[in-house]
Amino acid sequence: MAACPKGSSLRPALLASAGLLIGLFLAGCAGKSNMTTGSIPKSEPVAAMNATQLRGAAERIGEAYEKNPKDRNIGIQYASVLRMNGRNDQALAVMQQVAIANPNDREVLAAYGKAQAAAGQLQQALDTILRAQTPDRPDWRLKSAEGAILDQLGRSSEARQRYRAALDIQPNEPSVLSNLGMSYLLARDLKTAETYLRSAAQQPGADSSVRQNLALAVGLQGRFQEAETIARQELTAQQAEANVAYLRAMLSQQNAWKKLAAEDNSTN
Repeated sequence: MAACPKGSSLRPALLASAGLLIGLFLAGCAGKSNMTTGSIPKSEPVAAMNATQLRGAAERIGEAYEKNPKDRNIGIQYASVLRMNGRNDQALAVMQQVAIANPNDREVLAAYGKAQAAAGQLQQALDTILRAQTPDRPDWRLKSAEGAILDQLGRSSEARQRYRAALDIQPNEPSVLSNLGMSYLLARDLKTAETYLRSAAQQPGADSSVRQNLALAVGLQGRFQEAETIARQELTAQQAEANVAYLRAMLSQQNAWKKLAAEDNSTN
Protein backbone atom coordinates (compact mmCIF):
# COMPACT_ATOMS: atom_id res chain seq x y z
CA MET A 1 0.00 0.00 0.00
CA ALA A 2 1.40 3.37 -1.01
CA ALA A 3 2.33 5.95 1.58
CA CYS A 4 0.39 9.18 1.85
CA PRO A 5 2.00 12.41 0.70
CA LYS A 6 4.31 13.78 3.38
CA GLY A 7 2.45 15.72 6.03
CA SER A 8 -0.99 14.73 4.74
CA SER A 9 -3.93 12.87 6.19
CA LEU A 10 -5.56 11.16 3.24
CA ARG A 11 -8.30 9.16 4.96
CA PRO A 12 -10.07 12.18 6.57
CA ALA A 13 -9.87 14.03 3.26
CA LEU A 14 -11.41 11.15 1.38
CA LEU A 15 -14.13 10.60 3.93
CA ALA A 16 -14.96 14.29 3.80
CA SER A 17 -15.21 13.93 0.02
CA ALA A 18 -17.50 10.90 0.06
CA GLY A 19 -20.31 12.79 -1.60
CA LEU A 20 -18.07 13.90 -4.46
CA LEU A 21 -16.56 10.45 -4.85
CA ILE A 22 -19.86 8.63 -5.08
CA GLY A 23 -20.93 11.16 -7.69
CA LEU A 24 -17.88 10.23 -9.74
CA PHE A 25 -18.48 6.50 -9.23
CA LEU A 26 -22.08 6.63 -10.34
CA ALA A 27 -21.47 8.98 -13.23
CA GLY A 28 -19.07 6.38 -14.57
CA CYS A 29 -21.67 3.66 -14.18
CA ALA A 30 -24.34 5.57 -16.01
CA GLY A 31 -22.76 5.47 -19.45
CA LYS A 32 -22.75 8.35 -21.90
CA SER A 33 -25.84 10.46 -22.36
CA ASN A 34 -26.51 12.56 -25.43
CA MET A 35 -29.87 13.84 -24.18
CA THR A 36 -31.65 13.13 -27.46
CA THR A 37 -33.98 10.36 -26.28
CA GLY A 38 -37.71 10.57 -26.83
CA SER A 39 -39.13 14.09 -26.78
CA ILE A 40 -36.22 15.59 -24.83
CA PRO A 41 -34.83 18.70 -26.56
CA LYS A 42 -31.59 17.92 -28.37
CA SER A 43 -28.47 19.32 -26.79
CA GLU A 44 -24.75 18.72 -26.51
CA PRO A 45 -23.55 15.83 -24.30
CA VAL A 46 -23.93 16.41 -20.57
CA ALA A 47 -20.21 15.80 -19.98
CA ALA A 48 -19.40 18.82 -22.14
CA MET A 49 -21.71 21.23 -20.30
CA ASN A 50 -20.70 23.90 -17.83
CA ALA A 51 -22.77 24.75 -14.75
CA THR A 52 -24.96 27.30 -16.55
CA GLN A 53 -25.69 24.86 -19.36
CA LEU A 54 -26.53 22.12 -16.87
CA ARG A 55 -29.05 24.38 -15.16
CA GLY A 56 -30.59 25.19 -18.52
CA ALA A 57 -30.74 21.49 -19.44
CA ALA A 58 -32.48 20.72 -16.15
CA GLU A 59 -35.07 23.38 -16.90
CA ARG A 60 -35.70 22.16 -20.46
CA ILE A 61 -35.92 18.49 -19.54
CA GLY A 62 -38.01 19.40 -16.49
CA GLU A 63 -40.60 20.95 -18.79
CA ALA A 64 -40.70 17.76 -20.86
CA TYR A 65 -41.00 15.69 -17.67
CA GLU A 66 -43.86 17.85 -16.38
CA LYS A 67 -45.79 17.16 -19.59
CA ASN A 68 -45.20 13.41 -19.42
CA PRO A 69 -43.98 12.26 -15.97
CA LYS A 70 -44.47 8.57 -16.80
CA ASP A 71 -42.05 8.60 -19.77
CA ARG A 72 -39.13 6.44 -18.66
CA ASN A 73 -36.57 8.05 -20.97
CA ILE A 74 -37.38 11.60 -19.98
CA GLY A 75 -37.50 10.62 -16.28
CA ILE A 76 -34.10 8.93 -16.36
CA GLN A 77 -32.50 11.85 -18.19
CA TYR A 78 -34.11 14.40 -15.90
CA ALA A 79 -32.92 12.60 -12.76
CA SER A 80 -29.40 12.33 -14.20
CA VAL A 81 -29.18 16.06 -14.93
CA LEU A 82 -30.68 16.92 -11.55
CA ARG A 83 -27.92 14.86 -9.87
CA MET A 84 -25.29 16.70 -11.88
CA ASN A 85 -26.81 19.95 -10.59
CA GLY A 86 -26.55 18.66 -7.00
CA ARG A 87 -30.33 18.30 -6.65
CA ASN A 88 -30.14 14.75 -5.33
CA ASP A 89 -33.38 14.71 -3.33
CA GLN A 90 -35.36 15.92 -6.33
CA ALA A 91 -33.64 13.36 -8.59
CA LEU A 92 -34.67 10.63 -6.15
CA ALA A 93 -38.28 11.84 -6.13
CA VAL A 94 -38.34 11.77 -9.94
CA MET A 95 -36.96 8.24 -10.09
CA GLN A 96 -39.42 7.05 -7.46
CA GLN A 97 -42.24 8.06 -9.76
CA VAL A 98 -40.61 6.53 -12.82
CA ALA A 99 -39.97 3.28 -10.94
CA ILE A 100 -43.61 3.10 -9.85
CA ALA A 101 -44.67 3.43 -13.48
CA ASN A 102 -42.03 0.95 -14.74
CA PRO A 103 -41.53 -1.55 -11.87
CA ASN A 104 -39.82 -4.28 -13.94
CA ASP A 105 -37.58 -2.15 -16.15
CA ARG A 106 -33.92 -2.90 -15.42
CA GLU A 107 -32.63 0.42 -16.69
CA VAL A 108 -35.19 2.27 -14.59
CA LEU A 109 -34.29 0.26 -11.50
CA ALA A 110 -30.60 0.92 -12.10
CA ALA A 111 -31.21 4.67 -12.39
CA TYR A 112 -33.39 4.53 -9.28
CA GLY A 113 -30.58 2.82 -7.37
CA LYS A 114 -28.10 5.48 -8.48
CA ALA A 115 -30.48 8.21 -7.34
CA GLN A 116 -30.85 6.51 -3.95
CA ALA A 117 -27.08 6.26 -3.57
CA ALA A 118 -26.55 9.91 -4.51
CA ALA A 119 -29.13 10.86 -1.88
CA GLY A 120 -27.25 8.85 0.77
CA GLN A 121 -29.61 5.87 0.89
CA LEU A 122 -26.83 3.36 0.31
CA GLN A 123 -28.38 0.15 1.61
CA GLN A 124 -31.66 0.87 -0.19
CA ALA A 125 -29.66 1.60 -3.35
CA LEU A 126 -27.83 -1.71 -3.07
CA ASP A 127 -31.14 -3.56 -2.68
CA THR A 128 -32.55 -1.83 -5.75
CA ILE A 129 -29.50 -2.60 -7.89
CA LEU A 130 -29.58 -6.26 -6.82
CA ARG A 131 -33.27 -6.43 -7.72
CA ALA A 132 -32.50 -5.04 -11.18
CA GLN A 133 -29.76 -7.61 -11.86
CA THR A 134 -30.57 -11.00 -13.41
CA PRO A 135 -28.13 -13.90 -12.90
CA ASP A 136 -28.76 -15.42 -16.33
CA ARG A 137 -28.09 -12.13 -18.16
CA PRO A 138 -25.88 -10.02 -15.88
CA ASP A 139 -25.41 -6.38 -16.80
CA TRP A 140 -21.88 -5.00 -16.38
CA ARG A 141 -23.24 -1.53 -15.58
CA LEU A 142 -25.20 -2.92 -12.66
CA LYS A 143 -22.16 -4.88 -11.45
CA SER A 144 -20.12 -1.67 -11.49
CA ALA A 145 -22.86 0.32 -9.76
CA GLU A 146 -23.12 -2.39 -7.11
CA GLY A 147 -19.38 -2.16 -6.57
CA ALA A 148 -19.53 1.62 -6.19
CA ILE A 149 -22.17 1.34 -3.50
CA LEU A 150 -20.28 -1.43 -1.68
CA ASP A 151 -17.18 0.79 -1.68
CA GLN A 152 -19.15 3.57 -0.01
CA LEU A 153 -20.39 1.05 2.56
CA GLY A 154 -16.77 0.18 3.37
CA ARG A 155 -16.93 -3.28 1.79
CA SER A 156 -14.00 -2.78 -0.56
CA SER A 157 -13.11 -6.43 -1.17
CA GLU A 158 -16.66 -7.20 -2.28
CA ALA A 159 -16.69 -4.02 -4.36
CA ARG A 160 -13.59 -5.03 -6.29
CA GLN A 161 -15.07 -8.46 -6.97
CA ARG A 162 -18.02 -6.70 -8.63
CA TYR A 163 -15.76 -4.46 -10.71
CA ARG A 164 -13.76 -7.45 -11.92
CA ALA A 165 -16.98 -9.31 -12.74
CA ALA A 166 -18.05 -6.26 -14.76
CA LEU A 167 -14.71 -6.29 -16.60
CA ASP A 168 -15.17 -9.98 -17.40
CA ILE A 169 -18.37 -9.00 -19.20
CA GLN A 170 -17.06 -5.73 -20.69
CA PRO A 171 -13.23 -5.90 -20.88
CA ASN A 172 -11.27 -2.65 -20.59
CA GLU A 173 -14.41 -0.57 -19.98
CA PRO A 174 -12.98 2.80 -18.84
CA SER A 175 -15.75 3.63 -16.36
CA VAL A 176 -15.26 0.30 -14.56
CA LEU A 177 -11.48 0.62 -14.55
CA SER A 178 -11.94 4.11 -13.13
CA ASN A 179 -14.23 2.82 -10.38
CA LEU A 180 -11.69 0.12 -9.54
CA GLY A 181 -8.96 2.73 -9.35
CA MET A 182 -11.06 4.93 -7.09
CA SER A 183 -11.68 1.93 -4.84
CA TYR A 184 -7.94 1.66 -4.27
CA LEU A 185 -7.69 5.42 -3.82
CA LEU A 186 -10.26 5.24 -1.02
CA ALA A 187 -8.08 2.56 0.58
CA ARG A 188 -5.00 4.85 0.34
CA ASP A 189 -3.27 2.53 -2.14
CA LEU A 190 -2.38 5.40 -4.44
CA LYS A 191 0.07 3.55 -6.71
CA THR A 192 -2.45 0.83 -7.53
CA ALA A 193 -5.15 3.47 -7.95
CA GLU A 194 -2.98 5.33 -10.43
CA THR A 195 -2.30 2.14 -12.40
CA TYR A 196 -5.98 1.41 -12.95
CA LEU A 197 -6.90 5.04 -13.55
CA ARG A 198 -4.12 5.49 -16.09
CA SER A 199 -5.31 2.36 -17.87
CA ALA A 200 -8.86 3.73 -17.83
CA ALA A 201 -7.75 7.08 -19.26
CA GLN A 202 -5.99 5.32 -22.16
CA GLN A 203 -9.10 3.43 -23.27
CA PRO A 204 -11.24 4.61 -26.19
CA GLY A 205 -14.31 6.34 -24.85
CA ALA A 206 -12.72 7.54 -21.59
CA ASP A 207 -14.31 10.84 -20.64
CA SER A 208 -13.23 13.84 -18.61
CA SER A 209 -14.33 12.31 -15.30
CA VAL A 210 -11.83 9.46 -15.77
CA ARG A 211 -8.96 11.90 -16.33
CA GLN A 212 -10.18 13.95 -13.36
CA ASN A 213 -9.91 10.87 -11.15
CA LEU A 214 -6.41 10.15 -12.50
CA ALA A 215 -5.38 13.75 -11.81
CA LEU A 216 -6.57 13.36 -8.22
CA ALA A 217 -4.58 10.15 -7.70
CA VAL A 218 -1.45 11.78 -9.13
CA GLY A 219 -1.94 14.98 -7.13
CA LEU A 220 -2.36 13.07 -3.87
CA GLN A 221 1.11 11.62 -4.47
CA GLY A 222 2.59 15.10 -4.59
CA ARG A 223 3.04 15.37 -8.38
CA PHE A 224 0.90 18.44 -8.73
CA GLN A 225 2.16 19.85 -12.03
CA GLU A 226 1.57 16.48 -13.69
CA ALA A 227 -1.89 16.32 -12.10
CA GLU A 228 -2.79 19.76 -13.45
CA THR A 229 -1.61 18.79 -16.93
CA ILE A 230 -3.85 15.71 -16.84
CA ALA A 231 -6.81 17.74 -15.55
CA ARG A 232 -6.52 20.13 -18.50
CA GLN A 233 -6.30 17.53 -21.28
CA GLU A 234 -8.66 17.57 -24.25
CA LEU A 235 -10.98 20.16 -22.73
CA THR A 236 -12.08 23.66 -23.50
CA ALA A 237 -10.42 26.36 -21.41
CA GLN A 238 -13.55 26.71 -19.27
CA GLN A 239 -13.85 22.97 -18.65
CA ALA A 240 -10.13 22.72 -17.89
CA GLU A 241 -10.38 25.48 -15.29
CA ALA A 242 -13.36 23.70 -13.72
CA ASN A 243 -11.35 20.46 -13.50
CA VAL A 244 -8.35 22.22 -11.95
CA ALA A 245 -10.67 23.98 -9.49
CA TYR A 246 -12.10 20.59 -8.51
CA LEU A 247 -8.59 19.20 -8.06
CA ARG A 248 -7.59 22.14 -5.87
CA ALA A 249 -10.72 21.75 -3.76
CA MET A 250 -10.07 18.04 -3.19
CA LEU A 251 -6.44 18.56 -2.26
CA SER A 252 -7.18 21.56 -0.05
CA GLN A 253 -9.40 19.38 2.15
CA GLN A 254 -6.26 17.86 3.59
CA ASN A 255 -4.39 21.22 3.57
CA ALA A 256 -2.12 19.65 0.98
CA TRP A 257 -2.34 22.15 -1.87
CA LYS A 258 0.53 24.43 -0.84
CA LYS A 259 2.62 21.53 0.45
CA LEU A 260 2.28 19.56 -2.78
CA ALA A 261 2.95 22.58 -4.97
CA ALA A 262 6.03 23.47 -2.89
CA GLU A 263 7.34 19.91 -3.02
CA ASP A 264 6.72 19.78 -6.78
CA ASN A 265 8.60 23.05 -7.30
CA SER A 266 11.49 21.89 -5.13
CA THR A 267 12.11 18.88 -7.39
CA ASN A 268 12.31 20.98 -10.57
